[in-house]
Amino acid sequence: IEGQVWFNSTSKSLKGHGVLGTGTWASGGTLVSGQRRNAFGCGVQTAALVAGGYGDTPGAGNKAYTEIYNGTSWSEVNDLNTARAFLSGSTNGTTTAAVAVGGTGGLDLTELWNGSNWTEVAEPNTPRGEDAGGAGISTSALLFGGNDPVTADTESWNGSSWTEVSNLNTARKSLAGCGADNTTALAFGGSTPSRTAVTELWNGSSWTEVNDLNQTKQHLGGFGIATSAIAFGGDVPPRTANTESWDGTSWTEVGNLASAQQYSTGAGSTGNKSGIAIGGYPDR
Repeated sequence: IEGQVWFNSTSKSLKGHGVLGTGTWASGGTLVSGQRRNAFGCGVQTAALVAGGYGDTPGAGNKAYTEIYNGTSWSEVNDLNTARAFLSGSTNGTTTAAVAVGGTGGLDLTELWNGSNWTEVAEPNTPRGEDAGGAGISTSALLFGGNDPVTADTESWNGSSWTEVSNLNTARKSLAGCGADNTTALAFGGSTPSRTAVTELWNGSSWTEVNDLNQTKQHLGGFGIATSAIAFGGDVPPRTANTESWDGTSWTEVGNLASAQQYSTGAGSTGNKSGIAIGGYPDR
């Protein structure tokens, strides 16, 4: 593992930590159902899921499409029960277990994926739209922000129901989030409604403001865990290819996307060693 070493003048010792490198993006498989925006994504680089979103043109409307990625290509599987964009969910879920929640217009709707079908389950306490942030897995997830006007509301999922917990410090929509479960999560970027670079860390009971993104933006994508994440793309304006890496303390700019994107989603729950950017709207 590449890393950094430095001398600590207080302890009189060498200190160091591993880093994951500057990273590069490469082309992956093409979605079967065409370009997707404001969809829900989860999984890892070699096994990802994407559901919902807009179709491949601005007027194509909401879609219920669900697709699975095997590291090389995408395959269509059973659709969501309700077509929708601007949804969120268990960003660290898997291709066999995930939760999708909210959607266009502020939907009070949750669906559970079991690897073959979506089932409608318990509703969130606050309907969500406008790209709320999400984190966790199918049995332990977190939902935060979203809506228009913006909200700071945060809810925790235990596998069967949603419970309201402590709010974000900064109410916002069109943000990105990631995290291993409902006890640890990261929220970054978004709109208050003005664009923001604010980053907040969830410890299972409350949010704490930490170091901001280097670039202020909304409609961005991301993946990872609370201590190791990637943020990419977004609307600055204009659309951006900017990519940043989170090491648990601060954001560092790394290798950019091949093209400027907004409205993308990501998958890469093992931290920022690897992941994929899914769909979005390119800067043509």
